[in-house]
Amino acid sequence: MAKKLFGTDGIRGVAGEPPLDPRTVTALGIALADDLIRQGLAAKPVLLGMDTRESGPALAARLAEGMARRGVSVQFAGVVTTPGVAYLTRTGDFAAGIMISASHNPFADNGIKVFAQTGFKLPDAEEHEIEEEIFRILEKTEPSAAPVALTETYDVRRYMDFLLGTLSTRLEGCSIVMDCGNGAASALAPALFREAGARVTAICNEPNGRNINLNCGALHLEQLQKKVVELKADAGVAFDGDADRALMVGPSGRIVDGDAIMLIAGRRMQQDGHLPGNMIVSTVMSNLGLEKALGLAGITMLRTAVGDKYVLEEMLRRNAPLGGEQSGHIIFSEYSTTGDGMLTALKVLETCRRENLSLDDLASDLKVFPQLLVNVRVKERRPLDQLPGVVDEIRACETELNGSGRVLVRFSGTEPLLRVMVEGAEQTQIESLAGRIVAAIHQELG
Repeated sequence: MAKKLFGTDGIRGVAGEPPLDPRTVTALGIALADDLIRQGLAAKPVLLGMDTRESGPALAARLAEGMARRGVSVQFAGVVTTPGVAYLTRTGDFAAGIMISASHNPFADNGIKVFAQTGFKLPDAEEHEIEEEIFRILEKTEPSAAPVALTETYDVRRYMDFLLGTLSTRLEGCSIVMDCGNGAASALAPALFREAGARVTAICNEPNGRNINLNCGALHLEQLQKKVVELKADAGVAFDGDADRALMVGPSGRIVDGDAIMLIAGRRMQQDGHLPGNMIVSTVMSNLGLEKALGLAGITMLRTAVGDKYVLEEMLRRNAPLGGEQSGHIIFSEYSTTGDGMLTALKVLETCRRENLSLDDLASDLKVFPQLLVNVRVKERRPLDQLPGVVDEIRACETELNGSGRVLVRFSGTEPLLRVMVEGAEQTQIESLAGRIVAAIHQELG
């Protein structure tokens, strides 16, 4: 049965509105506590962190209130990254971890991501059980009028030390421009990279609760590119709101996306003997150019559905140590159970230092096929097989590509969007094909 609250990355919505209204969030806290009680874990606390959105503290307080009703306590880490919560949960004495963040979304949105004691995101079946419990609880639960505000009781220094410990080569002399997206990495990332020996120029690192991701961060690289070129820096790195992903910029201003990062990291790991099976895992969104470049190095690329959760599941099935998404979610399973933007940037810059090459050099042989992504806002999420006009147009476009490209049409897991991706050898062709599919969507769904 399809889930109603959890998407591909937790529960997400507009803060204050269902499912992130006080009543539902309190019920979620109760349901999560009930789940821990069933597992015999209720004696241990839950680690709770958030990004810099102004709605974070209120959501944290409601979650803590709900769990307290079942006798489950919380340790509050304040502003921390999503991978920080995952790492601290699995290496500390916690029953679970919760991150309050809507990642790359605007400040008005927020979300709740839940990690098991192992540091892994919950499996779909467990999320479905929690959902059913929430709906039962909602019928008989009201939130308190004014929950007690939380105070920070947990220091994340252990996570910073862990990240530094992953380096075999320090970043001495490396000059970096860092766009923190006014998000969770705003204080942590500049401090971390300076400790690693880099010279850091930080921008967009003054969060005010409403400027997270606002024309900055991993979705808006323009000012980072400009600053890198202006300062003649060695590299730029941009994080999203919760810093579970990173995109990078070479000294020329060239964008080094998740595909390029996987190529750089995959080849380095292969050379170091840390790529068993010579395979990495990516998603259906990764460019054909990555698949071909990896193939030349003797590395196989497996594809999954979009979502780092599904990438990780396939990595574990295949014992693949590296996987990720074009958007910059990169998972190094030797170190982490989730995408980690700060870890990713550390490992890529470490490769630059070890090989004495720039980011531009390391990504130079990635020949990117033209790829167009169009987001179509929809009022309802009818399955594609119920949209015959759209299905017919997709098939016609695939026939026209004749094996020299790809068509992918899928619903977003976090927003009311139908995403249309067309990839091929010629830009004009993919624009035409994408336009035809979008027109068919509008005709079917209005």
